[in-house]
Amino acid sequence: MIKHLVLVKFRPDVTKKQIAELLKSTARLPPAIPEIKKYDFGLDRRPDRYFDFALTSEFSDTDALERYKNHKEHVPVGQYIRSLSEEIRIVDFEF
Repeated sequence: MIKHLVLVKFRPDVTKKQIAELLKSTARLPPAIPEIKKYDFGLDRRPDRYFDFALTSEFSDTDALERYKNHKEHVPVGQYIRSLSEEIRIVDFEF
């Protein structure tokens, strides 16, 4: 199994409306992408920390993760996340 972890620091000018759209669009991915085995995401409940948003997802193998990354539903969400981000950290590991 592969776990995909994404940590995002938003740009200072990101609005609550943009964050709401991010959460809405992210929530649409699991039903649309069969490769996703597990999907959790949310805003950091303690705003004094560095990262603002986290996402963890699980895939059966590296090929499934690659299909997810290139899926037509995921690509625009990934682009949107990048457009809101000051910094992103991504880690993929086997477990």
